[in-house]
Amino acid sequence: MNRRIHRRRYTAWLPMIRGLSSVIAGLRGWRADLAAFGFGALSAAALPPVHLVPVLLVSVPALLALLNGARGPAVAARRGFWFGFGLHLVGLYWITEAILIEAARFWWFVPIAVPALAAVLASFIAAACAVARCAPAGWRRAMALAGAWVLADLARQFVATGFPWNPWGSVWEFPGVAGDVFIQPAAWVGVHGLTLLTLLIAVTPALGLRWRVAGALLLGGWVAFGILRLRMPLPEPPAINIVLVQGNVAEGQKWDRTMVDGIFDQYLALTGQVAAKAGMGRYAVIWPETASPFQLQTDSLARQMVAAAARGAPALVGAVRFDTDDRPRNSLFALTAGGVVAGIYDKGHLVPFGEYSPAWFPLPLQVAPGGGFARGPGPRTLHVPGLPALGPLICYEAIFPGEVVNRLDRPAWLVNITNDAWFGNSTGPRQHLAAARLRAVEEGLPLLRAANTGISAGFDSRGHELGRLGVNQAGTLTMSLPAALPATPFARLGLIIPGLLAISILGLAFARRRNAAGS
Repeated sequence: MNRRIHRRRYTAWLPMIRGLSSVIAGLRGWRADLAAFGFGALSAAALPPVHLVPVLLVSVPALLALLNGARGPAVAARRGFWFGFGLHLVGLYWITEAILIEAARFWWFVPIAVPALAAVLASFIAAACAVARCAPAGWRRAMALAGAWVLADLARQFVATGFPWNPWGSVWEFPGVAGDVFIQPAAWVGVHGLTLLTLLIAVTPALGLRWRVAGALLLGGWVAFGILRLRMPLPEPPAINIVLVQGNVAEGQKWDRTMVDGIFDQYLALTGQVAAKAGMGRYAVIWPETASPFQLQTDSLARQMVAAAARGAPALVGAVRFDTDDRPRNSLFALTAGGVVAGIYDKGHLVPFGEYSPAWFPLPLQVAPGGGFARGPGPRTLHVPGLPALGPLICYEAIFPGEVVNRLDRPAWLVNITNDAWFGNSTGPRQHLAAARLRAVEEGLPLLRAANTGISAGFDSRGHELGRLGVNQAGTLTMSLPAALPATPFARLGLIIPGLLAISILGLAFARRRNAAGS
């Protein structure tokens, strides 16, 4: 009897679902574009820090219905563009916060920046939708959308230096244990693989019952995998404490020459307070990106003051330095007792329009002296006396999956220093933190993150949060450095794994058409 009742309820909903899909598929012209924009904007609610993931069960089937109603790939691309524009316009609104800090110089760029970037990123979704429209309707078109979407995400990681912000795989990065469970497959397939799984589940409301059952089973297997992986024991950790120092210096004050002594003294005081505590044992100190207002490469007194505050413990300090061509570099200095420079890492992935102006950009947007920052060589491992080998990541570099570790010299932990003060108390710092957490899972390495105005945090090698300092707080956070795991499948093969998975799904979507053509 209960089964009959449930079956009747289910079949009663089917005409409503199909009717809504038919209405959406029947939209034309600006109405279809407006619907695409609205469903794309709705999708942004699934992103960190909101994590309203069920909205994708509405927005993705709606996008598929819009593709079904498109008269060809060109119309599908246009609808995909508007979907992507809505998604990224809402998801990246926080970039305006950075421009407003220098509103007197760049006021004219406020109405341009986010819409322009959203339009560029939307073009990748447009391409994926055009490809999907070429597949036969039904589950094959749904598979084609998932595969093409992930390949487009992989492309936007590299085109024009890349901007792989807010991939849909990050929607599962919930705070706490639930997030720990859902992000574990990233150790095998990376965040792009999580995006593929997300799309495969999200399209199921638009398909038949068996596909919905398959989606539920996929989700259940996903959860079971995460639980089992979290129950596996971790290796013995190294006996060392890490101190994250968060100075909470507003971006408008950071480069004020009348305030540099006070800023430096604040970081020294926070460091000294922790170093003076009894029972610290072996430890190291991490300051955020550009925390030192002095050029540590040439200022030996400033280096000695840092070393004295840390009481001889290794200190990893963010600072700007100038190279032999007098070009600024965004750097991490590894200092040991006496202020000795034990290593320097220069940021390799620079932020377009933030740290340099692309030569092709026609408008006057000079963001840094000397033609902008010079680029570093890419992922490197620093071997600092008294510390396990570490992989530095400066700010923006933490958003690039598969590009954060020197695979020929694997480190034992990752250090992410950043300055998210540019983005205020917005979703930006929280989305950035989510990206960093996923890098820990992908590489099987603990990640310790020091941020100027927050969020400073630590994650073990499975992405479990060990503690944090919230936004707009000054203070320190001390935690034991967790152990590294053996290199994960993603750490060994990187983007090859999600790339092959996406190509396989796309090939499956078009297999019938190729067979028909050959018969």
